Amino acid sequence: MMTDIRQAATPQAATPQAATRQASIHQPDIHQPAVRHDPVAPTRTRRLAPGGSIDAHRHDDHQIVYAGRGVLTVTTSAGSWVAPATRAIWVPAGTVHAHRAYGELDLHLVGLPVTENPLGLDTPTVLAVSPLLRELLIAYTRAEGDDRRPERARLRAVLLDQLRASAQQPLHLPTPAAPLLRALCDILRADPGDSRTLAELGRQVGASDRTLSRLFRGDLGMTFPQWRTQLRLHHALILLTERTPVTAVAHQCGWSSTSAFIEVFRRTFGHTPGSHRTE
Repeated sequence: MMTDIRQAATPQAATPQAATRQASIHQPDIHQPAVRHDPVAPTRTRRLAPGGSIDAHRHDDHQIVYAGRGVLTVTTSAGSWVAPATRAIWVPAGTVHAHRAYGELDLHLVGLPVTENPLGLDTPTVLAVSPLLRELLIAYTRAEGDDRRPERARLRAVLLDQLRASAQQPLHLPTPAAPLLRALCDILRADPGDSRTLAELGRQVGASDRTLSRLFRGDLGMTFPQWRTQLRLHHALILLTERTPVTAVAHQCGWSSTSAFIEVFRRTFGHTPGSHRTE
């Protein structure tokens, strides 16, 4: 059964700056009366303009989604996954999901039949994309053709081999089900730079930090600091795509210093925020 991801109203009025930040990490409502059903997951390249989106839909096939440039988010009932140009997202068959682009996006889509799951994954997952896998994804999605042709079958086989070797990345921002947790998370989505402690935020939503800590672990499977770091990294990727200076990104996302932000970013993505902006 899918968890309702509709956001609760923010407990306090947002400032214009916070409203802007909230819009930049907006989550689409995937609980539409009739979610679009596209049985076959296409294999192709599609361009999305900054802020462009693909509404909630589902396939009977698995799908690999890769943004050759820009930043892509995939949202499901369980939360959001973010992928810059060094990451791809695995979307299992039957998953209701929506896409959103940040920056100019070259979207490379690979559909796989439900009987073929080279990763053995049944939940959306972010995967590391090596330089070789990047070129394979681009070549395979740009050149349409029959997979029974020897040369295309070989290309596909190497692509799947590289996928199997891809490291999984913890770039998932889960969406809470508990109303108290939804209210708290909405406050931080509106302003990822909010540096209040869990106890201070708890006073705003009417719960103790002990109760909220228990909810984070039980509902989301992570601690409050882990969730907030994921939120800030998601938002940082978007701001960097918008060409925001690294120092400003660190400040707007709530890091105590630019150097602290650079270190967390480097450990997570394998490169610095400054080099990310040039990709």
